[in-house]
Amino acid sequence: METTDILKKVRKIEIKSRGLSQNIFAGQYHSAFKGRGMAFSEVREYQYGDNIRDIDWNVTARFHRPYVKVFEEERELTVMLLIDVSGSLDFGTSRQLKKDMVTEIAATLAFSAIQNNDKIGVIFFSDRIEKYIPPKKGRKHILFIIREMLDFKPQSLKTDLRVPIEFLTKVMRRRCTAFILSDFYDKPDFENALTICNHKHDVGAIQVYDRCAKELPNIGLMRVMDAESGHEMFIDTSDKRLRYAHTAYWLRRQDILRRIFAKSSVDYVSIATNEDFVRKLMIFFDKRNKQ
Repeated sequence: METTDILKKVRKIEIKSRGLSQNIFAGQYHSAFKGRGMAFSEVREYQYGDNIRDIDWNVTARFHRPYVKVFEEERELTVMLLIDVSGSLDFGTSRQLKKDMVTEIAATLAFSAIQNNDKIGVIFFSDRIEKYIPPKKGRKHILFIIREMLDFKPQSLKTDLRVPIEFLTKVMRRRCTAFILSDFYDKPDFENALTICNHKHDVGAIQVYDRCAKELPNIGLMRVMDAESGHEMFIDTSDKRLRYAHTAYWLRRQDILRRIFAKSSVDYVSIATNEDFVRKLMIFFDKRNKQ
């Protein structure tokens, strides 16, 4: 992609995503992803009912009566975006490719984050860590991230969700809010890694999928290719049994994903490329607000 084309796309995405984050997501983001960490605020005299583990023994010894440390919730967050750049995202049969929607969602979350004075970082992944962008603040940083999302060329087309989840657990020492943006076309063997990560951080999952993954259209012979393996074949979509088996497979996979997220206590939302992601994210945020 030419540099001028990239800059035009970056500007277009910035205008759209900044407008969404300012006019729609501002309040929702603040309440749904408020700081979950605790920062030291002050010390005060011990009161009946205080947790004895909060006693500040140095101050207590100095004044010869018990004092406790008071903590308050940190408002500033670090937000990490774990973005799937594997081959399966480079697909779409409706208005846009899956990777294009992922880019718009990620940009909207990023602009929401800087409105809240939060840091934003990115992990691009396939079956390996393709690139790590450490969290920083500011518009310039976000525009750099958007440019990377538009023009990034991964080394691998395959997917391994355990890799970025385990990387996040190791690289981020302090608690952060993380969003995994993927179609989740992978082996369902990342539950343990996700559970461990969500104990340390606040993780949300955003699945982006194409409607053909759920329901094949009846259009006769269709050539299909596995974007991650390169394997091609023809299928007869006029065969009702084939279409039924395809949908049944999708529903089984979704049920497995739901169980993984439930066991890991991870909130998630599924968004098709022909759907309005704004409405879906609003519902997602609202669900978190009510917890």
